[in-house]
Amino acid sequence: MPSTLPPLDQQAERLIELGVHQLAGLPAEALRAAAASTHTPGALLTIHEKYAPASVLAPLLSLHGKQGFIVTDMTDVDQFLPTEHSALPDNSLYLLEGVDRGDDMANWSPDEALPAIIEAQHTPLTLTEGIHWLLQCPDALERGKCFMTIGSRLRKPNGALDSRTPALWISNGTGRDGRDNKNAPKVGWCWAGNRHTWLGFASASNRTPLG
Repeated sequence: MPSTLPPLDQQAERLIELGVHQLAGLPAEALRAAAASTHTPGALLTIHEKYAPASVLAPLLSLHGKQGFIVTDMTDVDQFLPTEHSALPDNSLYLLEGVDRGDDMANWSPDEALPAIIEAQHTPLTLTEGIHWLLQCPDALERGKCFMTIGSRLRKPNGALDSRTPALWISNGTGRDGRDNKNAPKVGWCWAGNRHTWLGFASASNRTPLG
């Protein structure tokens, strides 16, 4: 399993080091103060996606010296919004508790996994939450053990859900990814009814607003 999340003060400094606070329009001290306001072990410090969307965060990902990227056919990535099962706090900063990669649901489809996650009293991670996790714990992505973030879905103009479900995995450098992206962390998508042996379903037990 991936390494344990660092203490919240270290997580705040990591986001500041990456410049996420500036991209989100938040002062560095706001992140430091939020981290100091709670002592929840094992929690993930998260910036609300309306301040730091996936298109901004994905290029900050890094794994074995390779920069993260978004697949070329996902230009609408920031339109994948939280579902009713993954409602976010209104606050700019919040904690995610009980983050889990969902390895036990590998080879399930998103349509099959969602009821099981809800029954376990968890909520699916959104795409930006999954990226935040990887910014703090890059080793949460492993060959053969990556994850979907089905807390984010795109709605069509008629209100129906788009069939794509966002996921985070490691590129093989094939096809449109390009050879230069081999072994890079990748934001992509899978069909809601399809199964993949190498993709679990990331979830959390709780979201707590900060500040």
